[in-house]
Amino acid sequence: MFVSTPAAQAEVRWMVQQDSAMIAALDQAHARAQHSYFTQYILTDGETGYLVLDEGDYGRLPADLEGRVIDAVPGKLSDEF
Repeated sequence: MFVSTPAAQAEVRWMVQQDSAMIAALDQAHARAQHSYFTQYILTDGETGYLVLDEGDYGRLPADLEGRVIDAVPGKLSDEF
């Protein structure tokens, strides 16, 4: 099976955009985690690609959000010495 060059290029561009959006969300989660006690969750979002939420924003995530979690970065701050 052969794929036309424009179709293959469009698919590659889409994949690169998705990877770039995921990397940006992961970078944001790590940056936020450095200054937070709470876990940072990366969720899929149909409109924007990926979304980063702080566990402290919502307490325990609702089931509909929990099902969209693709990665989690634990908070780096701690009160324990």
